[in-house]
Amino acid sequence: MHHIMDDIVQGRTSLGIEFGSTRIKAILIDSHQQTIVSGSYDWENQLVDGVWTYSLDAVWTGLQSAYRQLVEEVQSKYGIHLTQIGQIGISAMMHGYMAFDEKDQLLVPFRTWRNTITGQAAEELSQLFDFNIPERWSIAHLYQAVLNKEEHVPNISFLTTLAGYIHWQLTGQKVLGVGDASGMFPIDSDTGYYKENFLASFDSLIKEYDFSWNLRSILPAVLPAGSLAGVLTPEGANRLDPTGQLKSGARLCPPEGDAGTGMVATNSVSQRTGNVSAGTSIFAMIVLERALQHRHSEIDIVTTPVGDTVAMVHANNCSSDINAWVKLFQEFSVLSGQSISSSDIYPLLFNAALSGEKDCGGLLSYGYYSGESITNINEGRPLLVRTPESRFSVPNLMRSHILSAFSTLAIGMEILVDEEQIQIDSILGHGGIFKTPQVAQSLLAAAIQTPVSVMDTAGEGGAWGIALLADYLNYATEQPLSSYLEEIVFVDAPVETIEPNSEDSEGFKVFLANYKKGLAIEKVAVERV
Repeated sequence: MHHIMDDIVQGRTSLGIEFGSTRIKAILIDSHQQTIVSGSYDWENQLVDGVWTYSLDAVWTGLQSAYRQLVEEVQSKYGIHLTQIGQIGISAMMHGYMAFDEKDQLLVPFRTWRNTITGQAAEELSQLFDFNIPERWSIAHLYQAVLNKEEHVPNISFLTTLAGYIHWQLTGQKVLGVGDASGMFPIDSDTGYYKENFLASFDSLIKEYDFSWNLRSILPAVLPAGSLAGVLTPEGANRLDPTGQLKSGARLCPPEGDAGTGMVATNSVSQRTGNVSAGTSIFAMIVLERALQHRHSEIDIVTTPVGDTVAMVHANNCSSDINAWVKLFQEFSVLSGQSISSSDIYPLLFNAALSGEKDCGGLLSYGYYSGESITNINEGRPLLVRTPESRFSVPNLMRSHILSAFSTLAIGMEILVDEEQIQIDSILGHGGIFKTPQVAQSLLAAAIQTPVSVMDTAGEGGAWGIALLADYLNYATEQPLSSYLEEIVFVDAPVETIEPNSEDSEGFKVFLANYKKGLAIEKVAVERV
């Protein structure tokens, strides 16, 4: 208790703020990497003119609200008003498109990773580079805007991600962590910078348009973890804390994407380690010891926060449909006079899934709120499909929803393991879906045929991960990130590992085979509904 209070007063704390798809979370950690307090703000993307977006007003309202809640908790628990912070890190959803003009004005509304509107650009760039460029990557959004002859394109002065934008506003520095940058444009792991030959190829591709900019001039500078990426300016301090109590001068680590912070939060930055992050979207990150033999449209090549090559299997949809069904059951509980809270109803329904039939009794669920490039679905249509012979029960229903959340990921993982023969020593799961002990963990292990481990910090997620990267500024001159995590942060961390259950695995194979066949139904729903 006393060392925590001393850390707060002396400014030996690290603040991590992550902008997730449905929640902005702020975490303050002490000098022993333990969470002191947290704050959060719920938000939701909006579909405006066919584009998934968040307004800049929502960005700043959410940031300030989460920070204010954190400050209030410090005051409540320790009787101290937070005025100084040692280190700060900003993280957010990767990819997307934020384009600014020379006056630093946003040219078009922020286009998030969730948009699947860049198919032509992604395909052409993948062919040009012989390197997979997913639809959600920033370069795909930029080139699609070029192809569409959008009016704003000639006026672009700076292109960045959400994390890069917030960091820029707090520090004045137009930089990105290498992991986040690798979701904008391909990174050369040998140099830690964008692939030079790809930059030249892109500039040649758009030469006919005679823009005043080239790609290098509008992309953020790239920094690895442990680099000083700026300090909190007086203007930045006021943007974070409009009350004026927060002092400027805090050091900031490079802003990172949610994939990088997930790797840090699960101690999965070394070769042959991996993690699965499950929230609104779900993705697996496998740190490679060798390059893949082939280009796969289902596999993204990104990097760790220090620039090592990572194979990423990303599915746009995971928990949104589960959350919708839980809300439906919660509404029923209110109607019945029971009014079960969400904190009680989630474990109730998740545990029921364990007693469901291994193949879900013939039920099929597609939690597609948006399109999925892995399964070639352009838009989302959440579906529940059953036959008259299906066994329609709560356990089977919930099991089908959870297995559905893992199915698209499993399709991508099959390519890595079966086709590329990638060796994986460990998989760590994190995110809200793992909060109910053993349920999602055991079903994921069955789905990807790999032992899955979960730490006590599974629910902390990326906000804790970026707080650790901020704290790492104190250690970077002494040891690499992997040693900092292994020897300092996770040295005594308890880990629970679940091996794949053979019956669960066989049941999932049946479910996945039906899931693949039923994708035709999803495609028809997109066309007709």
